[in-house]
Amino acid sequence: MSKKNFQVVKSSGEKADFSLSKLRNSLFRSGADKSTVDRVLNSVRDELYQGISTKEIYNRAFALLKKSKPIYASKYKLKKAIYELGPTGFPFEKFIGELMKYSGYEVKVGQILKGKCVSHEVDVIARKDEHRILAECKFHNDKASTCNVKIPLYIHSRYRDIIARDVDSEERPNEAWVVTNTRFTLDAITYGNCVGLYLLSWDYPKENALKDRIDRLGLYPITVSTLLSSREKQFLLSRDIVLCRQLLNDSFYLDHLGISEVRKAKILNEISSLCKNKSK
Repeated sequence: MSKKNFQVVKSSGEKADFSLSKLRNSLFRSGADKSTVDRVLNSVRDELYQGISTKEIYNRAFALLKKSKPIYASKYKLKKAIYELGPTGFPFEKFIGELMKYSGYEVKVGQILKGKCVSHEVDVIARKDEHRILAECKFHNDKASTCNVKIPLYIHSRYRDIIARDVDSEERPNEAWVVTNTRFTLDAITYGNCVGLYLLSWDYPKENALKDRIDRLGLYPITVSTLLSSREKQFLLSRDIVLCRQLLNDSFYLDHLGISEVRKAKILNEISSLCKNKSK
């Protein structure tokens, strides 16, 4: 391939220079070995053209990884799998709750808390040692959407109302989190840091972002499966099965879907491999 710069079109419609290093890093995050990554990179580079969409690049890389080893493809599609938790935000709230539970927190989802002025529905309440957290989850279906400064402004005002209520100090929350499946704008990050909100997004904070926590804990959403159909995934989500790990414990749901024993074994093998295959 020549050194000519290729312009790619992002999901937002913006144009950007194609980044080989970004593609390489995303492939390595899938757990693929160097020879597989090099093979995928060479194949994708041969098919580049001016104005190619990032979606086309993703689809080609995904197909090659799936052909090589399905578990690579499952981990590679993690970001897309988070979007597939929609269209409503509730499965995402459940997913964040499970992520915190497996991090050692006592967790409640969808609770009503009284504030000094009004009552508030809180997405996730988590407690561990001295940490008493209120987490608000902002799920976006649109990949081009960002979490702007209005969101932390709104959540901070709710948090202030809740902690202003005269309650026992051990019951009063002392941390507020804003969690999103997309990205925060610079203003949102600046405001959050200024007022003491903890912001967690797909790629923020660095090295402890949502994608890092998922890989580290091996807590992949059920939507990463390359073997389950969209209908089957939605059925499982409607039964509050949001993690691959949960399906391993409640595999009888696959029987409810009328899945054959042969296919069931393949699905369980896929998700079992994902749960074991976590980052060090």
